[in-house]
Amino acid sequence: MSINSESLSKEPSAIQQRRQANTLLLRLQWLVILLLIAALLFLYISHQRFQHSVNERLQSNEQVVSRLNEMDDRIFAMSQQTLPEPNVATNNQAQNQLDLLRIQIQAANRLLADNNDSAAIDLLRGLHWQLAQSSNEIAPALTVVIKQSLLKDIERLQAQSAQPSPWQIQNLAIQNIQDFLHSHERAANSNSNGTSNNNGNEGTQQSRAASNNNLALTRRQLTIHEVIMTLNLANQASNMREQDQLVSYLTQARKQLKTLVPQSSMTASKQPAQAAKNATSAAESTNDLAKNLETMKAPSDIPEVLDWLDRLIANAPKPTPLLTTQILDKPQN
Repeated sequence: MSINSESLSKEPSAIQQRRQANTLLLRLQWLVILLLIAALLFLYISHQRFQHSVNERLQSNEQVVSRLNEMDDRIFAMSQQTLPEPNVATNNQAQNQLDLLRIQIQAANRLLADNNDSAAIDLLRGLHWQLAQSSNEIAPALTVVIKQSLLKDIERLQAQSAQPSPWQIQNLAIQNIQDFLHSHERAANSNSNGTSNNNGNEGTQQSRAASNNNLALTRRQLTIHEVIMTLNLANQASNMREQDQLVSYLTQARKQLKTLVPQSSMTASKQPAQAAKNATSAAESTNDLAKNLETMKAPSDIPEVLDWLDRLIANAPKPTPLLTTQILDKPQN
């Protein structure tokens, strides 16, 4: 009994075991708490380092941006020293006035194409007066150049209006050629009729010769009729101020007439035609052509008609744009 009581006294009691268990649990709790605190400290330190690196990068970017801004400011300051201070409103107003001026000059060119020189002159005078007003915002140097070109255009148009229109000269010459061809065709018809009447009572051989002559005359009459119709088209092209079509029809009429002229006559007619081309290459003016056509008599034969056609083709009217149009079309600095 004594031995059992001693052994029981040496074994820990239930209360002591509970105390030991509670102590172990408490120590485990503190260990977990310490581990959590250590983990939080590690995360905090890592966050601080990351934030610090981000701040350094942002600061470096800000430094780069600030340097770029400083460079932009320096460049802007340098440009302001060399260039005048811009006035946006004034520049816009000046550009609008230039655009309007271009439209008005185009209207003047349209009037010239319609052979209305007096209206074009009045419009150019109005533009010259408009540029002299205080409301004009176009640069002074450019204004002076435009006003001078307008005066030159007005002087040229005044001198041009005092002379016959080159298109009218072309129409007059074409009509003269057509009148000659009509008379030439009538003469050919009368000769054909007279030849057939005179040969009515002669032999068979002479009748065949007369029929061949009549056939040649018929072909000649058809060719002349075709030329007259082609010249009608050329006259219409001249009335519509179509230079390319006018030259095309005149050239076609010349080719048709050329078939009616013998080779010997063509050789003799090359000299006046070449003279006309040489005069054109020497910059013969339209006024000189007008004087020549007015003083020349009506054509007397087909080679002379070819010479007239050479002159008309070489001196076909060409549209002359206004000097102000060329100035406004140039790029302005």
